[in-house]
Amino acid sequence: MPQSLSSIHIHLVFSTKNRQPFITDQIESELHSYLGGIFRNKGCPALIIGGVKDHVHVLSLLSRTCTVADLVEKVKSFSSRWMKDQGDEFRHFQWQSGYGVFSIGQSGIEDVRRYIANQKDHHHQSSYQDEFRSLCRKYNVPFDERYVWD
Repeated sequence: MPQSLSSIHIHLVFSTKNRQPFITDQIESELHSYLGGIFRNKGCPALIIGGVKDHVHVLSLLSRTCTVADLVEKVKSFSSRWMKDQGDEFRHFQWQSGYGVFSIGQSGIEDVRRYIANQKDHHHQSSYQDEFRSLCRKYNVPFDERYVWD
């Protein structure tokens, strides 16, 4: 019987609209759990989810039947609706339009896992914009500053 197999890991990064600090300590754990459920339901289990008040990082497997664009669209739309239902302080919640996604080889998985786990320490020294620029340079992803930030 023929099989189609894959082992594709991705590092996904996206921020809140205009980097608004909506992801408070009170909601962060629940949001990350909710995001994890969406990834799992799409057949793309998250290995770790982290971030800070204005953005999220996810290390995930990518199902061989799911496109990145479809995964991100579902994750952002479902979680945005969920956030708005969490109270009046979240009624204006939105994710940015874009995102960054980077392929991770087997040898890089543990480094990315540690990187995501240490987001709070990392962001004492670096903004989301600086971090995103650095990730794009690291993975050789060209970008135009005019269209990256919203």
